[in-house]
Amino acid sequence: MRKKIISIGIITAVILIVVAFASQSNDSEVKQEEMPILVEADVIMPTKVSRPGCEETDSCYIPSKINAKKGQTVTWKNEDVAFHSVTSGIYGEPTTLFDSGHLDPEQKFSYTFDEEGSFDYFCTLHPWMAGKVTVQ
Repeated sequence: MRKKIISIGIITAVILIVVAFASQSNDSEVKQEEMPILVEADVIMPTKVSRPGCEETDSCYIPSKINAKKGQTVTWKNEDVAFHSVTSGIYGEPTTLFDSGHLDPEQKFSYTFDEEGSFDYFCTLHPWMAGKVTVQ
């Protein structure tokens, strides 16, 4: 009789542990689905774009062309190990609309576009890096 009680107790404990783990994993799945996705940047400067070649695959800024709405803020993030910039205009002909200055690795720059139009930008340190924001 005593062996049966111990066996039933062990089986009950195992079932309770399995149920506890199963409900815990379901809770974490629900929490992950409910959490909003945080966007760190609209445009990324990926690794190794400080070397020529990214312009051939249009991947110096990702994405290199972005659409925005009037009044929208666009954020760039330098994920490279080198310094970069986000400067309005084209290389050799910058405009005064915006200029991030030199961005350290992992540093971000944001600009709010208050007017409609197409706005070219480039990296002052790496002339092959270029992109465009189209605001509607």
